[in-house]
Amino acid sequence: MLHTEGSLLTIDVGNRETRTEDIDDVLSSFVGGRGVGTKLAHDRIPFDADPFGPENSLYFTTGPLQVSNMSFTGRMNCTGVSPLTGGLLSSNAGGFLSRNFGAAGYGAVELTGQSDELLAIHVTDEGVEFEDVSHLAEATVGEVGEYMDDEHGLGDDQLVVAGPAGENRVRFAAIMTTEHRAFGRGGLGAVMGAKNVKCISFDGDSAPDIDINQIQMDIHREAATADDHPMKKAGTTSVTEYANHVSALPTHYFSELEFEGASDIGGDAVAEKKFKRGTCSQCAFACKLPTKDEETGLETEGPEYETVMSFGSNAGVDDVVSVMKSNDLCDELGMDTISCGDVVSAYLAANDEFGNSDLVHELVEKIAYREDEGDLLAEGVHRAADELGVEDWTVKGLEFAAHDGRTLNGQGLAFAVSNRGADHMYAEFYSKEYPLVGKDEAVDPEGLDGKPPLVVEKENHNAVLDSGVVCKFSRDFMTEERLETLLDAEYDELMEMGATVVELERHFNNRRGFDREDDTLPYDLPEFESALSEYYDERGWNDDGTVPEGSSAVSADD
Repeated sequence: MLHTEGSLLTIDVGNRETRTEDIDDVLSSFVGGRGVGTKLAHDRIPFDADPFGPENSLYFTTGPLQVSNMSFTGRMNCTGVSPLTGGLLSSNAGGFLSRNFGAAGYGAVELTGQSDELLAIHVTDEGVEFEDVSHLAEATVGEVGEYMDDEHGLGDDQLVVAGPAGENRVRFAAIMTTEHRAFGRGGLGAVMGAKNVKCISFDGDSAPDIDINQIQMDIHREAATADDHPMKKAGTTSVTEYANHVSALPTHYFSELEFEGASDIGGDAVAEKKFKRGTCSQCAFACKLPTKDEETGLETEGPEYETVMSFGSNAGVDDVVSVMKSNDLCDELGMDTISCGDVVSAYLAANDEFGNSDLVHELVEKIAYREDEGDLLAEGVHRAADELGVEDWTVKGLEFAAHDGRTLNGQGLAFAVSNRGADHMYAEFYSKEYPLVGKDEAVDPEGLDGKPPLVVEKENHNAVLDSGVVCKFSRDFMTEERLETLLDAEYDELMEMGATVVELERHFNNRRGFDREDDTLPYDLPEFESALSEYYDERGWNDDGTVPEGSSAVSADD
């Protein structure tokens, strides 16, 4: 099985010490990315770790395909215990960081401990340096980038940054890279902030020499020439009007499923603001969205579809420039746009303020600095719902993405069982339930009959992609046969590895108190409980949602 190479670099920020150790057994068994990060986190973070405490760790990992020139490989992974959900969580980010991370020469980087001073950490193939950056306290992501460029000649694509939200332990703070790209979901930026680490840079000339099959060039060529693909024009926002048409677009804090202003904030509206091509490292697909509003001078990247939902339809906002500004504020301050937009929408629902763009932008800034009502909202929907007097629209404490499960019932089940919570990319089941042209595998979105095994299959497959690391938008190009060839393993072997990753996450969360009661939804689905039991049975888990001790993934004496 193809896998990434290199040692584990541990950075103890409390003692300002580093060490390296061999992890070849982990790399060879889990490929890279999420697989390696999950295995390391499961075995090295105490099950009772405080997400904000020194015993929690962050694992930065990339995969073997990041040494290639293939499209869809400009991503990497970060894993740790989420302060939002309380469970083990992985998030991946695109952009241009992964190649610079690989050039530093390590197979994985572990960030642990807690510093007394605000630090920047510089990781190279020659060692690690610690820099006191107390003067950057509460600096925005852009300001940190400017300082690192001026003082060290480091570009945004070499950095991971905690914005003001991370320093202030906003529970859905993101780790930002390449300025506008985010390890977004689950609040890992707050973990980095709690460690008092403002920034980590990666540089070097020691990328591992990994032989990648030449099929990579076929995929790259097809990505470059797929000119009629809607994602190339409007990125993920290309689905907005369609989701609205089939009643799967959350609106007015999840009280409705269609938004009359969808066309004003959807694919065409965003595409009109796009002023150049945008991409991730080595990717010819170029689905990103550099946007500019000539009237206001606002220039940003995005919004993506999920942000169009959270700060658009869910907030009752039908102005695409307003959504762009919300997106840009979250990028600069370092926050997940989905969770932030949803908790802002909850506040708007509680105060009958849907559509108030000025209030939206004011709240975003207050959240990042925990000012006034922003202090409550910084806790996320799950912790704020009762005080706001609104329904708790989360799973395991994670705010809902779009692709509403009340219409796409299989996606609803996928939201419920996801170890991350209400994250659409964990199983990405919505892609099976939208009857899009050319999707022969599309299934009826209504009901759950026959869907639990498909959810298991999608979760396992995505764990493989996240370990590779391969972008999920490669779905039209990355066949099972190509994945076998690229990773030099039988597809069944890869899927077994993916299942093990999911099981390790579940086992860790079980030890933190998660069970069947956490695999739930704020709405009813037909035959949900029986589908949940079928999902557990398909995985070989207990009917209470726990992993049996002595399973193939975990030892009986853990």
